[in-house]
Amino acid sequence: MKALKMISVLGAAIICLCSCSNTSDNKEKGTSGEAATTAPFGGIVPKEEKFAGKNGFDVDLTAMSSSMVYAQVSDMITNPDSYKGKSVRAKGPFSYLKDDQSGNEYFAVIISDATACCSQGIEFVLEGNKQYPKDYPAVDTEITVTGTFNYYYEGQNIYCQLLDAKLEEGGLSW
Repeated sequence: MKALKMISVLGAAIICLCSCSNTSDNKEKGTSGEAATTAPFGGIVPKEEKFAGKNGFDVDLTAMSSSMVYAQVSDMITNPDSYKGKSVRAKGPFSYLKDDQSGNEYFAVIISDATACCSQGIEFVLEGNKQYPKDYPAVDTEITVTGTFNYYYEGQNIYCQLLDAKLEEGGLSW
């Protein structure tokens, strides 16, 4: 009886794996109707010249599922040259860190995966001359931040950030 159950489960898994593949054509239509290349994980990678979404942001992480957001942020960290200068919108808990040795302050929006076991942060630098804590929300407050994607090195480490960032509150920037 156990062998029959095991064979049934393995058979169902094989059918699921086979039904998800598409070997006929590696092009799909994007939301704008233009051809886009299918990514290895099944998502659609838009053509570079049509990167901006319908809401005016090049990358709107607030409009994606938690799994896609995590994958997109991973790609942004892995391939930062592809995103440099793009407008990005992200949502998540606010985080603050002060490096006691250097005195540098870091502000970030935290992005979690679907199971909330793994998280990545996108640092942001607010436009203007903002001071912490006066001009920032409380730590762990859910925020939406927009800005221009950039990256920099500290030593051999690469860090992503949003420059000239704005925090949204109820749809309004503050």
